[in-house]
Amino acid sequence: MAATKSEPTRILILGGGYVGLYTALGLQKKLRANEASVTIVDPQPHMTYQPFLPEAAAGAIEPRHVVVPLRRVLKRCHVLTARVNKIEHDRKSVTVEAADGHIEQLNYDVLVVALGAVPRLLPIPGLAEQGIGIKTIGEAIYLRNHVLTKLDEAASTLDPELRKRLLTFTVVGGGFAGIEALAELEDMTRFATRYYENIEPSDIRWVLVEAAGRILPEVRETLGVWTVEQLEKRGIEVFLSTAAKSFENGHVVLSDGTEFDSDTIIWTAGVKANPVLANSDLPIDKRGRVEATAALQVVGHPEVWTAGDNAAVPDLSRTEQDPTATCPPNAQHAVRQARHLAGNIIHVLRGGQPKDYYHKNLGAVAGLGLHKGVADALNLKIKGFPAWLFHRGYHLKAMPTFNRKVHILLDWMLGGLFRREVVSLGQINNPKEEFARASRS
Repeated sequence: MAATKSEPTRILILGGGYVGLYTALGLQKKLRANEASVTIVDPQPHMTYQPFLPEAAAGAIEPRHVVVPLRRVLKRCHVLTARVNKIEHDRKSVTVEAADGHIEQLNYDVLVVALGAVPRLLPIPGLAEQGIGIKTIGEAIYLRNHVLTKLDEAASTLDPELRKRLLTFTVVGGGFAGIEALAELEDMTRFATRYYENIEPSDIRWVLVEAAGRILPEVRETLGVWTVEQLEKRGIEVFLSTAAKSFENGHVVLSDGTEFDSDTIIWTAGVKANPVLANSDLPIDKRGRVEATAALQVVGHPEVWTAGDNAAVPDLSRTEQDPTATCPPNAQHAVRQARHLAGNIIHVLRGGQPKDYYHKNLGAVAGLGLHKGVADALNLKIKGFPAWLFHRGYHLKAMPTFNRKVHILLDWMLGGLFRREVVSLGQINNPKEEFARASRS
């Protein structure tokens, strides 16, 4: 597979998330002139650093600062804004739908499958209509404006039942995404009540629903219990070992018989591998992930590489205890796998052998709102303010590009000097409404 100047190796990267971006960054840094061409395909023209989405939703970070423009940082790569529809490795071809709607076939010599994961929705009545995710920057912005708009509506209604419904916010899912979104948004709404004469913090109801018997499974159980206690001290209702049965018309029905009305239902109950993988001829496991070797190559296809949430990568740090163990789907592994993957591709292009990926999990950290956090890292249990500092420091270090690190740090510094903004920009959810109204007058 040695490349020549007249015919550079065509490297195609599917996905512009953690794995796609970091792999492309590594390749453009290490590739020699005309050694290979790199094309990266993603429906969005940016990479989103998802651990910062809860803070972006709560107004602690400017939303534009948690995304990395692909074209700006990948100056030696070709960036195609398109959605992958089909992978045909036998033909070394990928079918994509470009931003303008036309269908295109892309051919390659080396393929990197980094399509990530999508929300795992359950067949719960009303979920598709009422649920709001928090996996994209668009959802984070929408969620912030939605929650603040509900406060505005509640402050102006005379109907006590409608007011109660508007001020009831439900989060489903007790993993990191759900807990961090819940904690940040609860902090924001409590802070916002100081600007409403007729809304007190006690009027706002936040509810967490988790089907398992504990939250934050990535940390030891004692820290999960401590986190529940802290949330309940803030007035948040926590339902464990409880499943959601229905959300029809905003009426929440839980498996323990609890029922209430809520105009805000935030769904964070798990993810699944991108379903496009099922429409390919690559080997996938029972969870829909691409089967990979420890060297991050697809099983049986050494010219195809994969990593991140859509890959079943053997976890060599745990295989002695569990031979079937795979790396957990988190940002820590995705970033390290991507850097390792880029190096392996370079080695193979130049006639070398790929190296196995090995990384021992350093632990997990979670923010629980302003000045509050929990961490289980480096065999240490950290709670409260120190964990919050650890959380911010870790993710600031992991945030791609120096430019974005500085912007986020400045956001935090300004947030410490001035009060956070809690105004709703709900008009962006329907920006043409006023224009249309004017046209009718």
